[in-house]
Amino acid sequence: MQPTSTTQVPLLRSLGLSLAALLLGACASHGEQRTTPSTASADTDAASFPDPRKATLKEGLFVDVDTLRLFARGMSKRQLYALLGTPHFGEGMWGVREWNYLFNFRSSPGGDYFSCQFKVDFDGKGIAQAAYWKPQACAAVLDPPRPPAPPVPAPMPSEPLRLAADAMFAFDSAVLTPEGRRNVDALLQQVRDASRVQTIQVIGYTDRIGSDRYNLVLSQRRAEAVRDALVAGGVPAAAIVAEGRGKADPLVQCEQAQRKALIVCLAPNRRVELSGRALPR
Repeated sequence: MQPTSTTQVPLLRSLGLSLAALLLGACASHGEQRTTPSTASADTDAASFPDPRKATLKEGLFVDVDTLRLFARGMSKRQLYALLGTPHFGEGMWGVREWNYLFNFRSSPGGDYFSCQFKVDFDGKGIAQAAYWKPQACAAVLDPPRPPAPPVPAPMPSEPLRLAADAMFAFDSAVLTPEGRRNVDALLQQVRDASRVQTIQVIGYTDRIGSDRYNLVLSQRRAEAVRDALVAGGVPAAAIVAEGRGKADPLVQCEQAQRKALIVCLAPNRRVELSGRALPR
């Protein structure tokens, strides 16, 4: 056997180191491989969870959902500790790659609650890389709350809304009094929110005292005064029709000979009526 030349020693040593590296790589390839998802909504199937019976808080902890929504990939362990507190399965601060929590949530205020496991994976520097839920359906607790359903507007009454003219105007006047404006304001919300209303009809009436022509004009002016007040309150002008009908359609019949008593008796006939015309279904 010829002695090994001095020039071959470095080459053999290099081959030996390469072979050792290959062997170590082969051994490592037979060990457990772990892939850390890069998003915070990773699939639960990619993560393993500890037995909840081994939690330090076996009853779980109620957590504020708005606080939990602040979690994000890239947080440090210190930040997560300040946000959610100590993990519930005895994990330490240093060296560990995951923290596990057992959280409780109520399905309704004061109602029954359900429990969810929440796990955070960290990289070697203690930076959160992904979060998992078990069961996966628990991830829905972080969904933004649904806005409350808008209230269903009440329909306009089938019978006309009657406003006593004496509570709206001075006698023989078409100018709304302060009390009359308050009465109109009380109806505004109902009129604005009325469902399925295409047009709002405002009809003015007078009593039978005076000429037909005068009463017709007065009733028209009163209907227009109420319409203008509704428009000023936010009701679209195009949706309102104002009409005066004078002494037509009386509600009461009076025969008092004395004028003052007759005016008092005929008060129900002096009125403004509001009714809505519904949209076709």
